[in-house]
Amino acid sequence: MTDKEHLAKRYERIHNQLQELLTKTENKVARMATAAALLHHKMPHFFWTGFYILVEGELTVGPYQGPLACQVLEKKKGVCWTGVERKETVLVPDVHKFPGHIACDSRSNSEIVVPLYNPDDQVWGVLDVDSRKLNAFSEVDRDWLERIAKLI
Repeated sequence: MTDKEHLAKRYERIHNQLQELLTKTENKVARMATAAALLHHKMPHFFWTGFYILVEGELTVGPYQGPLACQVLEKKKGVCWTGVERKETVLVPDVHKFPGHIACDSRSNSEIVVPLYNPDDQVWGVLDVDSRKLNAFSEVDRDWLERIAKLI
């Protein structure tokens, strides 16, 4: 089995587990907390795993696992805001080369941000994952994290 196949199988198990766990409540904060905890502890390349939520025009930290986070992200800057503005997943192999990157923790080297959509297809937040490794995220991560984000 290739590394990508192994990674996809791991994501599939996590996705199936979350499908069952997230039926317990409709509360988005509880769902985000559960997803962040499970992903963070099951994915060895995840350094920071969590959510930023749009609150009155600001991206404010939500449930997360990992080192201390920025509480509010500077407007229209960084990977999370790029995901919100583009309404698409943003995969960054080297955050130090990303224009306007917000370094909440200097140990982060790569990042993936997946938008969360409401029923009207408006972005209300993002799933944000950082890694200490450069080039840590692939299309496998993108595909499965997008599926997981839809469960929230």
